[in-house]
Amino acid sequence: METYINFANAYDEFMDNVPYHQWGNFIREILLKHNIKEGLVADLGCGTGTLTEILASFGYDMIGIDYSAQMLAVAKNKEESSPYDILYLLQDMREFELYGSVKAVVSVCDSINYILETSELEKVFERVNYYLDPNGLLIFDFNTEYKYREVIGNQTIGENREDKSFIWENYYYEEERINEIELSLFVKEEDGYNSTGSRGELYRKHVEMHQQRAYSLEEIQELLEKVGLEFVKAYDDYTTDEVHDKSERIVVVARKNKRR
Repeated sequence: METYINFANAYDEFMDNVPYHQWGNFIREILLKHNIKEGLVADLGCGTGTLTEILASFGYDMIGIDYSAQMLAVAKNKEESSPYDILYLLQDMREFELYGSVKAVVSVCDSINYILETSELEKVFERVNYYLDPNGLLIFDFNTEYKYREVIGNQTIGENREDKSFIWENYYYEEERINEIELSLFVKEEDGYNSTGSRGELYRKHVEMHQQRAYSLEEIQELLEKVGLEFVKAYDDYTTDEVHDKSERIVVVARKNKRR
């Protein structure tokens, strides 16, 4: 089932607690550390373009790539009222194509976890390596197996807003290392009469199924090196802390190996 269809229009509202500006600043510091001060940067799994616009505000020429037409529609609507000229492409990250090389590729908010097979993730890294400039950077995050197994796996999360509500049910299958998410979104449409004849608020229910795969840092490193990318550093979430056995999100920095 295609994901982020009905949820796309509610995505930013329910994700307003995500520290995108912290993430953007962290990514910018890494880019500057590697002397990438300007130029083309691609955002894989850009979603509604929040991080894409933040990086554009730092002076980078941004390309946003996503598989969901609905999420990109939201991103394009934002762009119309922003000062940034961002190229948005409707593409699968396993097969994305660009018009030329880029200084860096970024991917945040566990987009990598949506790739369910290691062979498919290898394809993603191959495409990245193909389009990176010599010594170009890949910066991405991923949720850990610890997070799926111990933190969100088999948990139900709910949130109620003024005219929207959602229920997010997680089921973690440890043997397959797949976290399955059943997302139920309730959107207020109009006032009307319920089954008892009383007047009240009417909500339409939308259901989406999502799946994410848990990867270990060791697997990620092996895949990067297999396609010719050089592993540079891993961080605990968007901090300078070292990765540990209870890290829930890991940020990886890799570099195109000029000699390859």
